[in-house]
Formats: sequence, C-alpha cells, structure tokens
Amino acid sequence: MLCHKRFPEVVCDKSFGDIVDDSDNFKKDGGFHRVEGHDLTTKSSTDLEDGRVNRCCSLNFQCYRTSVYVGGRYLKYSRNVSQTRWIIDDERMGEASIEEIVGGNILPMCQGDTYKFHAAGREDIDVRMLGTGRPFLVEIQNARQVPSDVLVKDMENKINSLESKFVKVKNLKVLGNQGWELMREGEAEKQKQYAALVWIPRPLNDDDVQTLASLKDMDENRENSRKFSIFPFAFVHTDPWGLKVGSLAGTYIKEFVHGDLGRTHPSIGSILKCRAEILQLDVTDVKMDCFQA
Repeated sequence: MLCHKRFPEVVCDKSFGDIVDDSDNFKKDGGFHRVEGHDLTTKSSTDLEDGRVNRCCSLNFQCYRTSVYVGGRYLKYSRNVSQTRWIIDDERMGEASIEEIVGGNILPMCQGDTYKFHAAGREDIDVRMLGTGRPFLVEIQNARQVPSDVLVKDMENKINSLESKFVKVKNLKVLGNQGWELMREGEAEKQKQYAALVWIPRPLNDDDVQTLASLKDMDENRENSRKFSIFPFAFVHTDPWGLKVGSLAGTYIKEFVHGDLGRTHPSIGSILKCRAEILQLDVTDVKMDCFQA
C-alpha cells in the first residue's frame, strides 16, 4: 500500500490553544507561529495573543493501492480493429481497439481509477490474431477490489459475450509485479506463425514451390541492417495462393512478401522475379510460455 501525503491549507481551531499556556515548555522551546498554506517560516506576535495559538496544522493523506495486473491472451477476429486507440486528426481509425474492449470491461469490475494496456508485440489493424492468441497485461491503477477467481471468470465471460465479437480473451489470471517478468521472459526470442494470402501476376508453378521450399532458416535483411529469421514455408495451391511461414520477433512478413520497394531482400517477389502482393495476413501462433492454458 502506498501513501501520498499532502499538507492542505491549514484550518483554524482555537480549541487547540486551550491546552497551551505561557508555562508550556513545548511552546517556549519550539515557538508557535502562524501557518499560511505551506509557509511554515513566518512568525508573528499576534499569533500568541492571550497566550493561545489561533491556528494548528492538520495532516491529510491519501492511500493508493499498488497496481493490480490482469493477464491473459487475446484473439482478434476483425480486420478493422487496432490494438490500441488510434486517432489521426481527431478521426478514429478502425471500429474499435483491443485496449478499449478488454481494459474498458476489466476496469469497472476492479473499481479502479484508470488502466494501461500492455501486449507482447502487436499486429497491424488489418491483421487478425488467431490460434493461441497474443499475451497481454491490463494494469489497473488504485483498484478498490482485487478480483477473485470467480470475478476473473466473469470478466472473461463478459468480454467473450460482447455483441461485436471483435475480440475474445482466454486464460485470464490476476498477477502482481511478476506479470512484467512473465511478459519479458522470451519476448525478444518469441516465435510466431503466420498464414498469408499472396498474389502474383502469373500462376505458381512447381519450380516456384521447390525454390521457396528449399529456403530454410533464411535471413531477411533490410537497409537499416536489422536482421530477422524466416523459417520453412508451407503452401496452399490456390489463386491467390496461401503461404504459411514462421519467424522470430520483429520480422516484417508483409515486407518479406512484397519487398518494400526493394528495401527488404530477399523477398517472395525477388525470389520469384515478379511482383508479389500480400492480400491478407493472420498471426496463427505466438510461442511464449506465459498465460498458457
């Protein structure tokens, strides 16, 4: 429990002077003086008229609970929902945000003052988060009610039963500061799986599939010298065709497909020597130990 102290404008209470007279050693040794707001330095003889102190100090303090963390994994089913509230020139981007849907429902059930939303990475607004979901933490500040197991289950049910069906959560649990440790452990080394719908201006032939399938544990290099790992591919022969790929944290899958105007190489486009565009992208797995079932 944290306590924050403050000294407000001092109020007059002449009854305090009834217990102090000229023979009071505390008065003689310490010296009473007039208190105005936070100014404790000004002395005035008028304050001691009739041997009484006409003002006394009062102490108010406010108590705040240390933050309570509710962690779990979220799944996002809409391609028009951002992870956090996204406003550009006073105009909202997207229909809603995961931050508002999840945090906005947890906050009142904890009776807190406000909340902060934290996640292990993020996906673009037009990318779905499927499969195992993405780990997240909601930090509730000054919660007046620490959720019980029953209340946590109620939170999960409430979010998952929302009419919009944009977002669902699972494996919710209440944590202390160790929630941060769980999120940080392995975050830089986390692996992710993606499923993409890719278009090229010609049919995908067997030679293309062999070429792409032979690229194992390849590295993606960008002009800014950042280096990322791409794991073996799997394909779905459709038109457009499907691509399943794994990578380490920080890899730009969209840029890996279209090449980002030549700034990312190799790319699907450079390997197939043709234009390549990513039409749809889903994250199907985020491999981290935290908030597993």
